[in-house]
Amino acid sequence: MHGKIIFYEDRNFQGRHHECSTDCADLSPYFSRCNSIRVESDWWVAYEKPNYMGYQYVLTKGEYPNYQRWMGFNDNIRSCRTYPYSSGGSYRMKIYERPDFGGQMMEFMDDCPSVYDRFRYRDIHSCQVMDGYWIFYEHPNYRGRQYFMRPGEYRRYGDWGATCPTIGSFRRVMDF
Repeated sequence: MHGKIIFYEDRNFQGRHHECSTDCADLSPYFSRCNSIRVESDWWVAYEKPNYMGYQYVLTKGEYPNYQRWMGFNDNIRSCRTYPYSSGGSYRMKIYERPDFGGQMMEFMDDCPSVYDRFRYRDIHSCQVMDGYWIFYEHPNYRGRQYFMRPGEYRRYGDWGATCPTIGSFRRVMDF
């Protein structure tokens, strides 16, 4: 079974809408703005620009009656990807203070509301995600710009779509 997400042009699930059940690199033909979203199954990453670029928003099953509810910076959603819930429940990630996995390293298996309090650095220059899906946030306490992290190696912060290495917090994407 595929996931399902519904995008609405207006707040509170009003106006023109479009349903997706698969990844879509360009939503522009279907709606001009997005002010509310319903996620009916699985979880999704919505992107501000086509081709999975720009601001990223990780959306779990539920209702988002306005773009502030998904921590949106504006009403632009132009592409999306779906991810099925996993049954593994295993999470493991290593963060590094320098590019190419250099400098101080710290391994995590749980959420971190303040990178500085746990890691003593504000910047993460590289990362290895061994298990699970994670979300990096620009500010502490899971606020600000989001970066979706799937298993793999990220040699530089640009590899996960960031324009600077500052990460304030991160959390696991949990099955709900």
